[in-house]
Amino acid sequence: MKRKEIMSIQEWLPFEKILENGIIKTKENRYIKIIKVIPINFNLKSNFEKEVILNSYKLFLKTCNFDIQILIQTKKEDLSKIILKIQKETQKENNKNILNISKKHIEYIEKINSQKRSSSKNFYILIKNTKNNLENTNNFEELIIEELQENFFKIKECLSRCGNIVYECNSKKEVEQIYFSFLNSRIFLKK
Repeated sequence: MKRKEIMSIQEWLPFEKILENGIIKTKENRYIKIIKVIPINFNLKSNFEKEVILNSYKLFLKTCNFDIQILIQTKKEDLSKIILKIQKETQKENNKNILNISKKHIEYIEKINSQKRSSSKNFYILIKNTKNNLENTNNFEELIIEELQENFFKIKECLSRCGNIVYECNSKKEVEQIYFSFLNSRIFLKK
């Protein structure tokens, strides 16, 4: 009987290591940088603002002459802490109108929470290096990191014009947490 060889998680994962600056080095000798985007609420903008934002977004797409991947992570949220906070605050209140509004608000939140319709979203952009022909140079990794930083600043400039908040995930610990949350997304969906 032939034994099936089982791969360890380290063999299965597609990356070799995460550098201290948060850049991921893959087994294929590619480098990936993760950028987090906190988006604006497009629906709340006027028609003129929407047009300006769309034009800025078009510029972003034209400016990015390198590979990007956009990831959206949805997490179910438990609103019970918010309900407890409202209940605690309303205990101090004497105004009947405010108490009535608070009660209706709590009922609304409980309804959303029981239907598991409350969620939060995280938006990420992944960029990878394009300079693979420099592998034999002494400062190959430095050149790759410099290229990824330049591309990060291009993305940040363009998306900031749209009103988004853009920042780089530049620590090993932060990238590990993001990667863990994607690998264990079912844990977050059950909550």
